[in-house]
Amino acid sequence: MADACAHILPMNETPRRVLPARRAAPPELVSEGAAKEDALRLSVHVSLARLEDEWRALEAGNHVSFHQSFDWCATWAKAHSNQLLLVRGRLGDKTAFILPLELVRGRFFQTVRFIGADHSNINTGIFAADFNPTANRALADALIAELSEKLSRLADIVTLENIPFQWRGMQHPLASLPAVRNQNASYQLPLFESFEQTLAQINAKRRRKKFRVSERRLNAMGGYEHIVATSTEDRCALLSTFFQQKAERFRAMGLPNVFQDAETQTFFKTLAACPHQPESRPLELHAIRLKGENAGRIAAVAGLSRKGDHVICQFGSIDETLAADCSPGEFLFHLIIEKCCAEGAALFDFGIGDQPYKRSWCTVETPQYDIALPLTARGRLAAFVHRTMVRLKTEIKKNRRAYSFIQNIRRQRQTTSTAAPEDAD
Repeated sequence: MADACAHILPMNETPRRVLPARRAAPPELVSEGAAKEDALRLSVHVSLARLEDEWRALEAGNHVSFHQSFDWCATWAKAHSNQLLLVRGRLGDKTAFILPLELVRGRFFQTVRFIGADHSNINTGIFAADFNPTANRALADALIAELSEKLSRLADIVTLENIPFQWRGMQHPLASLPAVRNQNASYQLPLFESFEQTLAQINAKRRRKKFRVSERRLNAMGGYEHIVATSTEDRCALLSTFFQQKAERFRAMGLPNVFQDAETQTFFKTLAACPHQPESRPLELHAIRLKGENAGRIAAVAGLSRKGDHVICQFGSIDETLAADCSPGEFLFHLIIEKCCAEGAALFDFGIGDQPYKRSWCTVETPQYDIALPLTARGRLAAFVHRTMVRLKTEIKKNRRAYSFIQNIRRQRQTTSTAAPEDAD
């Protein structure tokens, strides 16, 4: 049975009003005079296994984010029940790209988005390294028309979030699509073989001084170990510590805990169990473990992924009640980055979100963009809401007073919800 799902209609769902189809056929994505068989052809698949060989071949380049790698997407799909919608684009007999998407059902809109988007720091899609967006200027029109035709009976909108339009020296092939700049950028530090040369990009003297101060304080407490979990059991143990530390942090800040659901925790534990290679590490766990009277306690945890020469920080946490004046989180990053330099990595990525510690480490700020493609009449409203919310969040983040006000409201709500059961007693 064919894998394509362009005509699948979910059970118990009435057909949506589809946007009018374009009268003209999608333009060919080739230079003038090329053969018609080289026009863009899209197919939609629900099976990861069917595309695995093509997928792994395309993802090999450093221009493809780890968050679109086969291992990341397959592990996420195994832990979650969302319908996969894997869009393959072909030019003639050659696979030009794969968009690894899933269907997320909301209260008002049905959305197709990148697999695992809630935990993706940077999304590139999977494009062939020689795919030239300049020579294929009609990609935008053709992609919109094809996606509308194949997915409009399933969803209202396609949202492709956190895409860097300039990445690793390349322009993204989807940069011509209608987009809004995301409220968050991502932050990177180029790495050199010499750690001293790497530090020279930032305030090396201040950075080394801060490291020495933290080390003296940790030694005064009895000492420390920088540990890198080597077994699945050890990685899962550090993950459990991270989940606990992060839950306490979110609770104190009055923020929702994006790591609390069982599916997400299962996903990260399964990812941690994937085999590691020198330049392919799905999830590597680092920690600062104390000695002395606090022997065995974990002061800080960080989870990293490495794909090729790119190392990305997936998450980090600290024990707020232990060695806080030692800045164990930043101390751990210092040790990690030094290790990455020695191992030949070229880019350390702190991921999305503006934080003072990221700016203190990073010399590169990468803007990211959200693409919202409505598939139905209702999808037009969804696209408007998405763009409006992104712009609103951007303005709020620019206004420190407004941002602090909203954070205070969140904390108050968290305190109220926590106290409610006790009051009821």
